[in-house]
Amino acid sequence: MRDAATRTGVPRTPATGLPPAPPPKRRRPFRTFLIVTSSLLVGTAVVTLAVGLDELDQRKPRIEIPEGIPPGPGAPLPPIDVDAPGRTANVLGDWAAPLADALAISPTALEAYGYAAAVMAATRPECGIGWTTLAGIAAVESKHGTHGGSRVDDGGKVTPPIRGIPLDGSPGVAEIPDTDGGAMDGDATHDRAMGPLQFIPETWSRWGVDANGDGAADPDNIDDAALTAARYLCARGGDLTTADGWTAALMAYNLSGEYLLDVRDRAAAYSVGVRR
Repeated sequence: MRDAATRTGVPRTPATGLPPAPPPKRRRPFRTFLIVTSSLLVGTAVVTLAVGLDELDQRKPRIEIPEGIPPGPGAPLPPIDVDAPGRTANVLGDWAAPLADALAISPTALEAYGYAAAVMAATRPECGIGWTTLAGIAAVESKHGTHGGSRVDDGGKVTPPIRGIPLDGSPGVAEIPDTDGGAMDGDATHDRAMGPLQFIPETWSRWGVDANGDGAADPDNIDDAALTAARYLCARGGDLTTADGWTAALMAYNLSGEYLLDVRDRAAAYSVGVRR
């Protein structure tokens, strides 16, 4: 953006040949002095108040993010009927609502993670997967279904669909030739990771499950994706309440130590009510 500017013209010499008389000096109004002084006082007060609030904030006890593996289970889930008809995750609305603002996760996504953990607690109690682990993975994979401007609707559907890069063997990328004819991921040459939990078509074909009762296992639905991820993690890790089990599960999901620690950090923060 260009700034506009004006230039005052040079005064012409009058007919007498003498330079024009200088204009009389204007006295600064007393009220200008008052305005400037008042502004300085207000500015000083604002700075002083800000410093005081900052010092007060520093005196508040900081919430420590737990170290170690596995991350904590987070806010306990209320008992629910996991076999109720329709989108059963809706019954966790009162549980998810107060957490949503604190964690910067949509209530629908939190309901999906909580419902998946509740289903596994009922069907595979020896696994012990917490909703925080699913939230940590979803945060890393897709920002809880919001990557690239996508959003999660009230039914758990993520639109527009989230698709990863082609897995074509380029530097730092695995090579996975197409396994679904492009039917699920839209790429008939190479597979791409799909949805808020980023499943490749081959894995989804084996593990995908309908969690919201609509009759379809949809990788772009956060309910279906969260429960599918929970099933896969429990199968790969066994007891996720142990360090070995949780580590095995996460390494099966993504063979990367950096990824594991990133998920752990986010899940641990969620476990104590801190957004990441």
